Amino acid sequence: MKLISPVPFTRALALTSEEALIYAFRSSEPSVNLLAMTVLEKAARTPADAALLATKPHLVTELLHRWLLSPHAHVGAKGRRVFGDILDIDCELPPPPRDSVEVQTDIVRRRAPGRGAMWRLIFRDREVYQLLLDICSGRHPDTAGADGRQLSLAQGRLLDVLPRLAVLNLHAVTESDFPAGRPTHATNGGGHLDGEADTDRPGNGGLLQFGALRMVNKNDTLMHLNLVTFFEGFVSLMRATQHSPYKLETVRGLLREATADDEMLKAALLSLPDRTVPEEADELREWLQQVLPGEPVRIGGHWS
Repeated sequence: MKLISPVPFTRALALTSEEALIYAFRSSEPSVNLLAMTVLEKAARTPADAALLATKPHLVTELLHRWLLSPHAHVGAKGRRVFGDILDIDCELPPPPRDSVEVQTDIVRRRAPGRGAMWRLIFRDREVYQLLLDICSGRHPDTAGADGRQLSLAQGRLLDVLPRLAVLNLHAVTESDFPAGRPTHATNGGGHLDGEADTDRPGNGGLLQFGALRMVNKNDTLMHLNLVTFFEGFVSLMRATQHSPYKLETVRGLLREATADDEMLKAALLSLPDRTVPEEADELREWLQQVLPGEPVRIGGHWS
């Protein structure tokens, strides 16, 4: 990996083959997986490189599969970073203002719009998008196991990256032409989804709604805690992004549905100002009052 670090993406592809990279992704050796990810990571250097990677959907699906399903934490962390960085450089939207410190550090790295080729591949190619949904809903052979460990791993990794994707392109992660379908926990007696009949039709939201509202079985205590952590990070990050009516209504809608029958989540969100740095507490309280209308928000030991 050190030897190829200065090599540009196009040159790295010339030094190997697509078949060899696929073989590396499918290896059981984490070091080999990391090497393959390091090659694809180079596509995050320029929009042209990201667009080139988008012409190789088999490589992209192997990256997604290994990122979501590797039993090794460092491979999962590397996959999340590579996936997020490539979508960042490729995002067609302009980056947020540079004074949004929380957003610019690790979430948004680019300084100009990208070409959108990878976004179209991930969110508009039915096979690629369906792979994400199937893995994270338990409908994929690798996550359909009875013990649920692989499924929880994949769901946790998707939740980790969703806030960043929402910052980059909120419309892309909240709208989809494809139906999300029902997660297995809602069809095997282990859980329930309100409006289940609607989940098999397009227009029922995008990857964000799926991950935040339907994917997780809240009867699984650890995954429920993971979901609460996701919402805390998501709400905090969205506060720091540029204001728009669409953003406000999207976050309101998500929280309205998510907190309707989840007192743990509601309590965690209401106490967020008490658990943030003092200089950001007031702004966070104001934001929570906008997205949780009618709810008292605690700050400094008092309720407003």
